[in-house]
Amino acid sequence: MNLSKIMAKKSIASIQAESKGSELKRTLSAANLVSLGIGCIIGAGIFVMTGQAAAQYAGPAIMLSFILAGLCCAFAAMCYAELASMLPVSGSAYSYAYASLGEVFAWVMGWLLLLEYGVAAATVAVGWSGYVVSFLHNFGIDIPAQWAAARGLEVKNAAGVMVTGIFNIPAFVGVSVATWLLVVGVKESASVNNVIVFIKLAVIILFVVVGAFYIDPSNWHPFIPENTGEEGKFGYSGILRAAGVIFFAYVGFEAVSTAAQEAKNPQRDIPIGILGSLTVCTILYILVAGVLTGIVPFATLNVPDPIAVGVDAIGLPWLAFIVKIGAITGLSSVMLVLMYGQTRIFYTMAKDGLLPAICSKVHPKYQTPHINTLIVGLVVGVVAGLTPISKLGDLVSLGTLTAFTIICFSVLYLRKKEPNLARPFRVPFAPVFPILGMLLCGYLIWGLLGFKVTDDGFGYNHEIVNFYVIYLAVGMLIYFGYSQFRSKLRTGK
Repeated sequence: MNLSKIMAKKSIASIQAESKGSELKRTLSAANLVSLGIGCIIGAGIFVMTGQAAAQYAGPAIMLSFILAGLCCAFAAMCYAELASMLPVSGSAYSYAYASLGEVFAWVMGWLLLLEYGVAAATVAVGWSGYVVSFLHNFGIDIPAQWAAARGLEVKNAAGVMVTGIFNIPAFVGVSVATWLLVVGVKESASVNNVIVFIKLAVIILFVVVGAFYIDPSNWHPFIPENTGEEGKFGYSGILRAAGVIFFAYVGFEAVSTAAQEAKNPQRDIPIGILGSLTVCTILYILVAGVLTGIVPFATLNVPDPIAVGVDAIGLPWLAFIVKIGAITGLSSVMLVLMYGQTRIFYTMAKDGLLPAICSKVHPKYQTPHINTLIVGLVVGVVAGLTPISKLGDLVSLGTLTAFTIICFSVLYLRKKEPNLARPFRVPFAPVFPILGMLLCGYLIWGLLGFKVTDDGFGYNHEIVNFYVIYLAVGMLIYFGYSQFRSKLRTGK
């Protein structure tokens, strides 16, 4: 193995030239990008995982978990913003790693982003399916349970009889619609996303305002429940564990950077989109968590639809109906933006030769990577149709935290190696903030994997760690068996 070749870097100048010569259409404003970020961030995390993390790990202190996770994201977001202002290309973290750390690290980053975007999109599609099935049931329309669940999953049908899942058709349909929107054009997709974001923000704000009048302060006591004796089950270790779990709720703000080649003024607008969407969502998350745990005891929130539980406790049927609409639309926009981000990363990797050239083919009319989008849509749809949600959220969080760590390091590396490069946005207080970002990401990874020292030795969550190691190993096999031989940087083509 020639180490110098797999560590070869793309020059900053070549990446910037790619941006200027892009085939993609520049139609997105700063407002579109903030909306894009919010559309991706607010979804399964707030509608599903907030309640589960409170019930299982943190109690009312879930609010502190959101602050901890949000702080970690803030440091990473500033690093993303600096790199995106320097390198306004669709490859996002993949391209940043290519310029700073080398090709093999760029491949690992692209592989991690597949875990973040692709798996997350499938996970969200399954959650979207559950809300749609519940919503249709209210109107007397019942989709057969076996056709709304993953293959082999035991579920109850409308009559209360246990049946075995065959394929989740609603999830597949949801992914198909998102795929079609992404094929016909980014501007059209952004317009749909803007409407969806407005609806779900209105619903969330309505829940916070109305719910505030029904808070029982006794539900916040004790604010930090006593640890059960098990690591991560309440107490301060529970706050850390919950922060790792709900980190999934923040996945998406960096998807704004994948729109760099379709932004009107990427150097200015990408940082606004990243930091603006993260700020709005962090404030909303803390407010929702506070209201939700104040309305009902946190132990009752270990359900797929915790906000619906809170609304039911208020006793306003009209509000429950509106919240379901907000959940469906919210998850729709998340699915759309996650798939958007995945297709743009594949587009850039294909342009570099690390993926087949067909993934970079652009539609002559719509100016979108249509074949790439159709492939991603098919794969995500099938995975969503066949796979249950369990454990996927933790895997997405783990992949994202690893990617964020690399991004923070990339900023430090480029500040050292390329100090004179124009940086329209600069991370303040560097190198302190990037280092804090790396440390916080590592801290959350530690809590997410359940690392601990026991009398019997060193303990951790074997299921997640084993999957992660296998996943990375498969990625390296693909790189060394295919991608390294077709790399345009290495072959000079």
